[in-house]
Amino acid sequence: MSDELLPSSANDPKWAATWSELGQGAPTIAGLAQVASRAIAIGGDKIAPLSPEARCLLFAARNRGVIDVKGANRAFDAPGRMLAVYVETDADHTLIFRSRENPAVTIRFLSGFRELCAAGLAMHHIYTEFSLTREGLDVAATIEQSEVNSLLGLAIEQGALE
Repeated sequence: MSDELLPSSANDPKWAATWSELGQGAPTIAGLAQVASRAIAIGGDKIAPLSPEARCLLFAARNRGVIDVKGANRAFDAPGRMLAVYVETDADHTLIFRSRENPAVTIRFLSGFRELCAAGLAMHHIYTEFSLTREGLDVAATIEQSEVNSLLGLAIEQGALE
């Protein structure tokens, strides 16, 4: 056999772990964490304007500053399994920026979250957990609800008992 062939999963003990990590969105989440960490280290991109989706995420997170990026790998359809941004609005409620009917919504909000990371407005903590930075909280406080109301309406609200 040629040495140029890809190794089979049976011969590579790391393959199962890698597959499991892919199923949890680890490469993308690690990439977002790296973007956020780099922005904190060098100051972030303060020049680039934020998209409406990024500003909506800031507004949604203005009270608690707690954000998760995670997938729903048990959902039936692919759009329902995509990574999405989850924002805690208070101790008992979370907004989920995901749409099974229109996956572009999910994609735009995930891209908006990446903008927050690149600007130094969000930071990574552990696994899927992020938060706004002090600067992120300051910018969030300047955003009026009327500016983002239509985008907030795209989110799925989840309560503590649901």
